[in-house]
Amino acid sequence: MTTELTVMAQSMIAGLATVLGALAVLINGRPGEKSLSFLLGIASGVMLSVVVFDLLPSSLVYGNPLLSAAGFLGGLLFMLCLDLLLSFFAARPRHRKRGALQKHFFKMGYLIGTGIALHDLPEGIAIAAGYAAADHLGLLIALAIGLHNIPEGMATAAPLLMGGLARGRIILTCLAISLFTPAGALLGLLLVAISRHVIALLLALAGGAMAYIVKNELLPEAYRRYPGYATLGFLLGVFLIPCLDCLH
Repeated sequence: MTTELTVMAQSMIAGLATVLGALAVLINGRPGEKSLSFLLGIASGVMLSVVVFDLLPSSLVYGNPLLSAAGFLGGLLFMLCLDLLLSFFAARPRHRKRGALQKHFFKMGYLIGTGIALHDLPEGIAIAAGYAAADHLGLLIALAIGLHNIPEGMATAAPLLMGGLARGRIILTCLAISLFTPAGALLGLLLVAISRHVIALLLALAGGAMAYIVKNELLPEAYRRYPGYATLGFLLGVFLIPCLDCLH
C-alpha cells in the first residue's frame, strides 16, 4: 500500500471514531442530568485542552504569532456568525414545536459539531504531516486522533439527542463530521510541500472556534445542572488529551 493510501485509510478510520462515540450515546439513550453535566464537562475539558496543548502551539510552529492570532480571532467570529444563524434557523416554523430547552440543545449540538469538524480538518493535515516526517509518527498521530474523536462524537450526539433530532440524522451528522479528517489528510498531502502558513491558519481557526464553544455553550450548560459532575468531567477531559498526545 502506498503512503498516500495509508494516510487516507488511517485518517478515515480515525474520523469514523466520531460515529463510534455517537453510537455509544444513542445505545444508552438520553443521558440523565448528572450524566449530561459530566459529558459536557468532558467535552469542555477535551476541547480546551486540544486548543491549549495542541492547536495553538502547532499553529505557532507552522506560522507566527500574528498569523495564529488572526486565525484564532477568525474562528471566534465565524462561530459567532454561525451561532446567530443557527438561532434563526431553530426559530423557523418547522422547529417551533420544539421547546426552548430543546432548541438550545439543538443549536448546541450543531455548534459543537461544526467546531469539531473545523478541528478535524487540521487533524487530518497533521496525519499527513506526520507521515511526511516519519511513517510511525503518522500512525501514532492517527491513533491519538481516533481515540479522542470518541468523546467528541459523544459530545455532539448528546445535545442533539436532547434537542429532539432523530437518531438517524444524528448518525448522519456525525458521519459528515468524520469525513473532515480524511478531507484534511487529502489537503495535507497537497499542502505539506506547498505552504506551512495555510496549515498554521487552519489550526488557529479551529482553536478559536473551539474556544468559543467551550466559553459560550459547553461550560455554562454543564455547570447549570450539577457543578460537581461538570468539574469532574472537565478535569478528566483536560488531562485526557495530554495523555493521548504522549502517543505522538
